[in-house]
Amino acid sequence: MTLSARFEVLLSALVVACQRHYAQRLVSLAVFGSVGRGTPRPDSAIDLLIVADDLPHGRGSLVGEFSRIEADMAEALRRLRSEGVLTELSPVLKTPSEVAQGSLLFLDMLDDARLLVDRDAFLEQALERFRARLARLGARRIWRGNAWFWDLKPDYRPGEVFEL
Repeated sequence: MTLSARFEVLLSALVVACQRHYAQRLVSLAVFGSVGRGTPRPDSAIDLLIVADDLPHGRGSLVGEFSRIEADMAEALRRLRSEGVLTELSPVLKTPSEVAQGSLLFLDMLDDARLLVDRDAFLEQALERFRARLARLGARRIWRGNAWFWDLKPDYRPGEVFEL
């Protein structure tokens, strides 16, 4: 089985675990970064955005809630490690209202996110609104070798204030 296929199997199990745990609270589940692009390495983290209603407040509570997902995924992750795939889950959890406020994280997701779950196209629409704001600013993603950065406002003048 190819490396990409191994990650696909893991992502399928992750969708099931998130749907089981968050149930009706799950709004969106996206994978981004190298796994989202389909170019994972054996040591690539699985960068996730989980959007859910009624998330607990505080980092500790969020980590505690996600630990149930990690427990569900532990055997699959152990199996991959025995095959030389040293991946780990790297989640970001947000409520729909936090997504609506925007986040610089979305810069990493615009071209690379794969939406695994997206109730009522919530995250797809949020990313499209963010993309439109960037277009109004003239923002562009610039690649240098295998790395990239954003020029968010090419006509920026010192002291000017703008919002994403």
